[in-house]
Amino acid sequence: MQGNLPPEAQDKLETLQDLQETAQEVSEQKQQTESTLTETKAALDALDDVDDDATMYREVGELLIETDYASASDKLEEKVEDLEVRAEQLDKQETKVQEKFESLQDELQQMLGGAGGAGGPAGPGGAGGA
Repeated sequence: MQGNLPPEAQDKLETLQDLQETAQEVSEQKQQTESTLTETKAALDALDDVDDDATMYREVGELLIETDYASASDKLEEKVEDLEVRAEQLDKQETKVQEKFESLQDELQQMLGGAGGAGGPAGPGGAGGA
């Protein structure tokens, strides 16, 4: 199909495909970050049920290192903050990629004189539904 397209349209189609891959990667990173954030918040909540003087350990690689309540709480709170910032950055990146994708898709459809109705959504259009 791409052999019948003008070179500029082929370039835009390739860029659309790249943007679709980028959108997928960003979405996966965002899901992973949100999952880790949920787990970290749960750990921080669980820490509320622990006595301040309880012996605790934190994982460092394959080792468990003794730590105190304040240190464990501080590290978890810092991790939550970092993950919230990362999730927000990924959300903004996801929005930018989606906007760029939609704009480029519109340009491609206009370039093809509206005849790309079947070709536009059939390719990367799946990202537009999310």
